Amino acid sequence: MRLTASFSYGRRIIATGLNQLRQRGPAGPVFVRFGRDHPQSLLEAIGNPRREAADIREEEETKARAAEYQAQVRRAAQEQAAKQAAEREARRPVCNGCGARFTDARWQAVQPKDWGATKDSHPNLCDTCKQKAGAVSPAADTQERQKPVRGEAGPDGFWDAPQRPVCTE
Repeated sequence: MRLTASFSYGRRIIATGLNQLRQRGPAGPVFVRFGRDHPQSLLEAIGNPRREAADIREEEETKARAAEYQAQVRRAAQEQAAKQAAEREARRPVCNGCGARFTDARWQAVQPKDWGATKDSHPNLCDTCKQKAGAVSPAADTQERQKPVRGEAGPDGFWDAPQRPVCTE
């Protein structure tokens, strides 16, 4: 014959068998709370309102700390992005003609590219000053194409071949 006992504690109903009480004792996991599928000790089965309240408070504090940490991480990321933007602006070239900072497009245009890419005629000037320089002094462009003076490098950066004496015989 199997004897069981059931108790009601508040809204919780727990049950146990006398054989389990003999085997494991009253402090062991012998009580089954209705709605649960595993045996528990008496205190776990009936619950502890103070502990449950403490657990809820601890969980809320943990959530608050996690939210504060996430906010701190977001602030640090924003500060890092602002710092990187400021460093980028500090590296941005300035026009030698008017002193204005280059636009992103102009900055990209004057960046060094492949070996075979064409070079910008005025890499230190903004677009406006470059147009003015191109319109004002067309002679400067022809002067760059002239043959270099002996002992100087040409516009492409290479030295001319040395002039050798020619045999007349």
